[in-house]
Amino acid sequence: VQLVESGGGLVQPGGSLRLSCASSGLSFSSFSMSWFRQAPGKERELVAVISSGGSSTNYGDSVKGRFSISRDNAKNTVYLQMNSLKPEDTAVYFCNAFRRNYIREYDYWGQGTQVTVSS
Repeated sequence: VQLVESGGGLVQPGGSLRLSCASSGLSFSSFSMSWFRQAPGKERELVAVISSGGSSTNYGDSVKGRFSISRDNAKNTVYLQMNSLKPEDTAVYFCNAFRRNYIREYDYWGQGTQVTVSS
C-alpha cells in the first residue's frame, strides 16, 4: 500500500494550497480518508476526514470554513483545499486511509508533505 502526498510548499498568509494524496495497493473506495497535521513540538491532529463514498465530511475546529476535503474514487485520490491560510497552519500534513471490519483494522499513512505559511 502506498499513499503519496503532494502539493505542499511555502505560501503567504491568506493564500491557498491544494494537497493531493494518491493511493495504490488498496481498495480505495472502501476506505475513509483523512488528513492529519503535525507541527514541531506538537501532537498530530486531525484536520479533516471524508467517508468512503464521499457523502460525509468532518473538520477540526481550527480549519472549519477554510479547508475542504474531497475525493475522486475513480482516481484513487483524496484532496485537501486549504484557503485563508494562517501561520499556525504550518505543519507536515499526512494522508491516512482507514477501514475497519469485524476481524481487523486497516490503517495506512503517507510520508507527509510540508506546508509553511509565512510572509
